[in-house]
Amino acid sequence: MSSIRVELTGDDRALLDRLRELEETDTAAAMAAVGQALRTSTLERFDTGKDPEGRAWKTSIRAQQDGGKTLVISRDLANSIHVESSAKGVEVGTNKDYAAIHQFGGTIRAKGDGLLKFKIGDQWISKKSIKMPARPYLGINEEDMREITHIIEAAVTGN
Repeated sequence: MSSIRVELTGDDRALLDRLRELEETDTAAAMAAVGQALRTSTLERFDTGKDPEGRAWKTSIRAQQDGGKTLVISRDLANSIHVESSAKGVEVGTNKDYAAIHQFGGTIRAKGDGLLKFKIGDQWISKKSIKMPARPYLGINEEDMREITHIIEAAVTGN
């Protein structure tokens, strides 16, 4: 086992006072605020149709043909975005089974010898598989990082 030894010399009152202030920081409240800020940012992506880096999502066939926005026909995915936080951290995400295919993209294959069936406009389509493009909605960008930094600094300084 290794160890580290730190020795302070001189007047350490200011340092000790600052450490006590940090110890009293309400990290649970700060993490809850960070979570809500990230949830808000995530929900804005559904409205703008852009990923965390500001790149537009590929428009869905449904949105092209019927109008409306990609990933928001029912708002189920957007409405499922939730926050779990504690004094130790924060998680923002969803429990929807289909969420990952939209976030990361990938291939959806029919089970067994079956076919995937879906309607585009007035026509029914049957395919063995379809390729879904990634449409990232979860993530932290530079603007989010500035907001997180602001929240943490305010929690630490009490401002």
